[in-house]
Amino acid sequence: MNLKGRDFINLEDFTKEELHELIDLAAELKAKIKNGEQIDICKNKTLLMYFEKPSLRTRLSFETGINKLGGSALFITKAEIDPGKRESIEDTARVMSKFVDALTIRTFAHSDVEKFAKWSSVPVINALTDKSHPCQIMADILTIKEYFNDVKGKKLAYVGDGNNVLHSLLIGCSMFGINIAVATPEGYEAPEDAVALAKKFAGETGSKVEIFRDAKDAVKGANVIYTDTWTSMGQEDEANIRRIVFRNYQVNDDLVALADKNHIVMHCLPAHKGEEIDADTFEKYAEPLFNQAENRRYAQMAVMAAIM
Repeated sequence: MNLKGRDFINLEDFTKEELHELIDLAAELKAKIKNGEQIDICKNKTLLMYFEKPSLRTRLSFETGINKLGGSALFITKAEIDPGKRESIEDTARVMSKFVDALTIRTFAHSDVEKFAKWSSVPVINALTDKSHPCQIMADILTIKEYFNDVKGKKLAYVGDGNNVLHSLLIGCSMFGINIAVATPEGYEAPEDAVALAKKFAGETGSKVEIFRDAKDAVKGANVIYTDTWTSMGQEDEANIRRIVFRNYQVNDDLVALADKNHIVMHCLPAHKGEEIDADTFEKYAEPLFNQAENRRYAQMAVMAAIM
């Protein structure tokens, strides 16, 4: 696998074989760290993280991840540079890439990450946009692999909002041969372009992409029940309306009872307990949920090690 210099913007920019190798590398790096081994793949290399959106897991996983690889990290917020206003993204990207070995961008507009990648002379990693969240899904695939060994043919049921996480889940699951069933309320459907692309990949891997309105229909026989917050950053004004619209899409014990006997519950966090997931249900599945959070580091370490 030779991915040096490549950007990590969309999962579909890579082949299925490349993504499989990244997951294998993530598992290998995790095992080495758990064994206390020193890793110097990114020795003397620096990652610059630009965050327009705040995050607990994303910053911790990238910053500790590059440190574990033998490199270092710098962190800059919108208040410090404000690309596109104080200075154009084109110029900001060209300046940043003169000082570091890779950029991680967490922002709202997907086009901003694409513009950074176009003008940067070093690799750019998409750490979340309003459209997609590829790093999260790589961690999710790693987690599913740890619990089920062979991910191909397993069923993941996503219940909730048709957001950026679902966009990348559809593509990621279908590329890895995981069956994905989606349940969203009317007006909050999965992105049409992601569904179309997922069906294309599913045709190549032999997996299924199913779209439902009723959460119970999606969860039947699932090995993984996955949910996300009903109200994402930037949608706070819609919170009260969304609580009403999504009230039948809560992951709770009654819904989980419909899953396969061999199942886990996943959530990309932060969780709003009592909304998208019942508090007691959350605690019952705390182990896989927080393993999923931890795996953000190892999935992103694999990406950084491969492209830097």
